[in-house]
Amino acid sequence: MTEQQLSLLPFYAGWRIYNQHLVAAIAPLNSEQLALRLTPRHWSIGMYATHIVANRAWWFHARMGAGGDDLTPFDLWALGVCEGGVDPCHPATELVNGLEKTWHMIENTLARLTPADLAQVCPPLDEAKRIHHAHSVEPALQPFAQMWLDAARLAGEVRPARSRQWIIWGVLEHDIHHGSEISTTLGVHDLPVLELDGN
Repeated sequence: MTEQQLSLLPFYAGWRIYNQHLVAAIAPLNSEQLALRLTPRHWSIGMYATHIVANRAWWFHARMGAGGDDLTPFDLWALGVCEGGVDPCHPATELVNGLEKTWHMIENTLARLTPADLAQVCPPLDEAKRIHHAHSVEPALQPFAQMWLDAARLAGEVRPARSRQWIIWGVLEHDIHHGSEISTTLGVHDLPVLELDGN
C-alpha cells in the first residue's frame, strides 16, 4: 500500500478510546455535578466539555470543511465559556451528543486522509465568514458572538493558515489537556475519573 492510500485512522486508535472514556465520565453526571469546579476560578466540568466539543467542531468543520451542516451549531458552542466565562449548563445528554458527533466527524476525516494530505494548508476564515458564523449561533450566544468579532477586529491580526497536521495535533492535544482537567475535577469531588487503562 502506498503512502497515498494509507489511512491516518489506525495511527489515532487511542483517540477513539480516549473519547469513549470521556463520554463514559460525562454521561452519568447530573446538573450539579457538571457545575463542579476545581476552584472558583476554574471552569466547571460542563464548561470544559463544551469547550472540547466546540474546539473539535471549529478546527475540523469550520476550518478543514469536515462533516455536514449538522455540526455548524457546535462551531461556536463555547462562545459564552471563552468570551464571557459563563457556564451554558448543557445537560450531560447534550454534551455526550456533542462529543459523539464531533468524534464521528474526526474519525471519518482521519479515515479518508493519508499522510500525503497532512501538509495541505487550510486558510483562515475571512471576516465575512466569521460574521456568517457569528450570526448562525443560537440567540443566547449572540452577545458573545459580537464580543468575539469585536475582539478579532481590535486585535487587527491576520490569523495564520494552518496545515492539517497542525490542526489534527492541536485538537488531539486540546482534548487531552482539558480532559485531564475534567478528570482532576471529578477526582477532587470523589467522582469516578477518566479511565485511562491503555486499551
